[in-house]
Amino acid sequence: MNRTTLSFIAGVGALAAVTGFAALTSPDASGASPAKAAAELPVERTSLVCPAPSSSDLAETTYTSFTPVTKGTASDGKAELLSAGEESGAAAGDKSAKDEKAGKGEKAGKGGRTAADKPVLTAKEPGKPVTEDASGADSPALVGTADGKFAPGWTVQQTTQVAAGTGRGLQGVNCTAPDTEFWFPGASTAPDRTDYVHLTNPDESAAVVDIELYGKDGALETTVGEGITVQPHSGEPILLSTLTSEKQDNVTVHVSVRSGRVGASVQALDDKLGGDWLAASVDPTGSLVLPGIPKDATAVRLVVFAPGEADADLKVRLASPSGSITPAGNETLHVKGGMTSAVDLGDVMRGEPGSLVLTPSDHSVPVVAAVRVVRGKGAAQETAFIPAGRAVGKRATAVDNTAKGTRLSVTAPSATAEIKVTASAGSEGGSAVSKTYTVKSGTTQEVEVPVPSGLKGTYALTVETVSGGPVYASRTLTSSLDGVSAFTVQALPDDRGMVAVPEADEDLSVLQK
Repeated sequence: MNRTTLSFIAGVGALAAVTGFAALTSPDASGASPAKAAAELPVERTSLVCPAPSSSDLAETTYTSFTPVTKGTASDGKAELLSAGEESGAAAGDKSAKDEKAGKGEKAGKGGRTAADKPVLTAKEPGKPVTEDASGADSPALVGTADGKFAPGWTVQQTTQVAAGTGRGLQGVNCTAPDTEFWFPGASTAPDRTDYVHLTNPDESAAVVDIELYGKDGALETTVGEGITVQPHSGEPILLSTLTSEKQDNVTVHVSVRSGRVGASVQALDDKLGGDWLAASVDPTGSLVLPGIPKDATAVRLVVFAPGEADADLKVRLASPSGSITPAGNETLHVKGGMTSAVDLGDVMRGEPGSLVLTPSDHSVPVVAAVRVVRGKGAAQETAFIPAGRAVGKRATAVDNTAKGTRLSVTAPSATAEIKVTASAGSEGGSAVSKTYTVKSGTTQEVEVPVPSGLKGTYALTVETVSGGPVYASRTLTSSLDGVSAFTVQALPDDRGMVAVPEADEDLSVLQK
């Protein structure tokens, strides 16, 4: 679901607080005029959480924060990320610890925080990325908020490089909005995989979470997956293999929150194929787009789960640069209700970028999906994941891009679209630049990524839909790591930086007289 937390003040609501009355008229038999069209205003507050990046002492992590410039925002505001960390003794009910901190001049707050807590990262101005680095295995989960001019479209990327060991390679994940339900097709409990569900609670009270696992034959028997408590302002990694004794290659993870809310991501680490973060799939629906499979992928595995009791029959299409094609031998996929299905598409890309498009063969049945992508050969293989995603919509952003090693893929599955791509100023210098592109219906295009003039540091890419569509997009980061073709892929969903606020049909100021 991953809905960005929105906070805004509507004029009608404020008037109601003053007068005790507010009304929006609607059409009736007498022909009364309808309410005016809703006005779109920038969101005023956004929350994000980032999982703990790695348990490896060799990990090197970069956090990058960026907010695109949005018209109509307040002139002030801030955006910052704080360490979630572990609860202090005060938060756990140790009054003496609280008193001791207060006696040392540190004012204790809710959730065990004190005035001595300092942000890990603080944004400087919209339109320019800010980065912070962290090393080793001690980096905690982070919680953050942005308000005012920093809230609309606030995007944070966590990129980690692990030089050796299980999960070695490049691991990237977008920090996400807290929510109450998540689906992760593509996880595993196989012996060669070490997969964690990372749960991060940004709030002042504990969250209670259930984790369900579904394999090829249905629900897996779990022992401690129900009623998991995530303490306030804390992160909790849950190793999947501790939840069940069953070993399966393809597992769907369902995270549901009984009380409170959390951010959730799956870290999938392979003994031989490296590892990456598996972001949540879009909510269950009948048609899905999995955007931006790299052109040099050597293996592609599609994993699909049907949450209900009904079976799903899906058409499988690959939107390539020249048009929509059917993968040979995998024209359709049958998914039994409540079971996880997987199909290996092999070297389906054949040197061209593409996106998988799943549509109902007959009647629509809600499903979730993700693909596991492998690049390289032999001991130099690396893995990344692409979940089914939301459309770009009005605007979407990917951060932590470099002058070399950044790819942007855009697909228009059903109608030709024109898009605008803006490369922001660099984190250490450079000027923004924009380009427009046309993406033909049924195709995926790996567009020529604009690079800021005089770039120093990293930059953000913002994609806007100008006309047509819908369009879906993903960004791939690549690097060389001791001969390994390291890479990570992040989708670009609508940033939901604007919210529709209805306007009153009539002048209600007379009600104040």
